[in-house]
Amino acid sequence: MTISAINVRNQFRGKVRAIIEGPVVSEIEVETPSGLIVSSVITTRSVRQLGLVEGSDVIALVKSTEVSIATL
Repeated sequence: MTISAINVRNQFRGKVRAIIEGPVVSEIEVETPSGLIVSSVITTRSVRQLGLVEGSDVIALVKSTEVSIATL
């Protein structure tokens, strides 16, 4: 499957900045060229299957039915 086969409009190219690996799930931090940090929690099995390591080039795909915003 290529990335063009996925119906997600919010796509952010970046590099894996950090991987916090757990026994079942892991947190992945992706940094875009503009400095935006996108975090995702995925299974540790997926981290291994995708071959993710710090510095990997990735695309963060964001699809959500809800976005919450709070004032400062």
